[in-house]
Amino acid sequence: MQLRGLATVSFWAADLTAAKTWYADLLGVEPYYEVRDAEGRPAYYEFRLGDHQHELGLIDSRYAPPGTPAAPGGAVVYWHVDDLDATVAALLAAGAREHQPPTPRGDGDFVTASVVDPFGNILGVMRNPHYLQMLDAVRA
Repeated sequence: MQLRGLATVSFWAADLTAAKTWYADLLGVEPYYEVRDAEGRPAYYEFRLGDHQHELGLIDSRYAPPGTPAAPGGAVVYWHVDDLDATVAALLAAGAREHQPPTPRGDGDFVTASVVDPFGNILGVMRNPHYLQMLDAVRA
């Protein structure tokens, strides 16, 4: 088995339309892809983000597997950002709540933070020097 790269991060939302609006406002882009159910209601929205156009999917909570917890938990996916403090401030100003404040990791060049969006999902952000090194290598 080989994990080749991040394909799609999926978040559940009971109010999918509100989640789409919140993320579109936050990210400054509209979703590029949408799926509707048989009654024409939104079921899924997908955004493409960042240097590698990774995907962030928003799925109506009615499609969550049985037993999916309502409280935030599980794995945290961290997105590299250029200005961690400004990003965290913008997320909090947009209505997210702090999950973990900016926290230096290892040698201190890595700093992570996370918030819980208004729909109960954990959104991680970080300053990641390895990400920047990878970008430099790709651009060279």
